[in-house]
Amino acid sequence: MPAAQAEAFIRALATTNPAPQSELLYHDTFTLLVAVVLSAQTTDAAVNRCTPALFAAAPTPAAMAALGAEGIGPYIRTIGLWQGKAKNVAALARDLVDKHGGQVPGDREALEALPGVGRKTANVVLNIAFGQNTMAVDTHIFRLGNRCGLAPGKTPREVEERLVKRCPPDLLRDAHHWLILHGRYICKARAPECWRCVARAFCNYRDKVLAPPL
Repeated sequence: MPAAQAEAFIRALATTNPAPQSELLYHDTFTLLVAVVLSAQTTDAAVNRCTPALFAAAPTPAAMAALGAEGIGPYIRTIGLWQGKAKNVAALARDLVDKHGGQVPGDREALEALPGVGRKTANVVLNIAFGQNTMAVDTHIFRLGNRCGLAPGKTPREVEERLVKRCPPDLLRDAHHWLILHGRYICKARAPECWRCVARAFCNYRDKVLAPPL
């Protein structure tokens, strides 16, 4: 897809949601970080069902570290991989207290050094909490990048780098949200609802579904 077409695709998505927001529930940068860590291989909706009680019990890194993995576990049993996530959240909370004065760092290297925090999680936190023009590539964005021809790549990193190059700087920060929400609700994995897609005219997908199934 040429750069001009990619820009048109993203600008079309922007028209439907000029001020996109994350669907994860959080109160501050710390609770955002925890919510994103918990959302790996789990839906935002599932995370949102368990985090209000967790954050009420442990709203700060110190309180979360005091809970420990055994204390965190009962709050998140309903989400995927909860045992490993409980250990990671407890460990990252301890690291925030011991190494960062109880504050979430605003640079990539320090974020990715925290337990359970990979590049995608760091990109989300840098984008939302620190206003950086990052592109967090999840399964939805990876699918869109390849299916639509927007930024094809064999790995999430390849898709990320191509999206960053193709997306106009003024759209880059919000494009992360537009693409995730579009993949979640319109350009779905098994049954894309192309008849509802505002960017359809700029999409290279050959097997468009132009009418809802009967």
